[in-house]
Amino acid sequence: MTRAGYTALDEELKALKSVERPAVIRAIAEAREHGDLSENAEYHAAREKQSFIEGRIKELEGLLSRADVIDPAKLSGAIKFGATVTLVDEDTDEEKTYQIVGEAEADIERGLLNIKSPLARALIGKEEGDSVEVRTPGGERSYEVLSIRYI
Repeated sequence: MTRAGYTALDEELKALKSVERPAVIRAIAEAREHGDLSENAEYHAAREKQSFIEGRIKELEGLLSRADVIDPAKLSGAIKFGATVTLVDEDTDEEKTYQIVGEAEADIERGLLNIKSPLARALIGKEEGDSVEVRTPGGERSYEVLSIRYI
């Protein structure tokens, strides 16, 4: 996991514990005051939200306790975890930039590519100028590696 990914997950955990958890506990207490719990939709919704929050807290605590934080700025060479890679689609000439990150911090919309994705697996070990063939759900794609940075 990158330092940025670790920090983001840690901040989410702190927000869940200090803001979300107390808010849902207050919501449950208010719903209880309304009487019969068997027909109280507010109570059941609050309990469901509490269950989700507690599950996410446990998930984040587990992820963070097992995290191996890697500083990409200390790396160099061929593509590996943490690399920021600029690619050009050989069919459309469209350029895309991705950083290869851990599964928990991946977000393709923000250019954070899951290390387990087909594209990331195909890129590992490649150098600038190399061509990469990737089998995607939309068919075969060819990319050329334009640049590799470790930031």
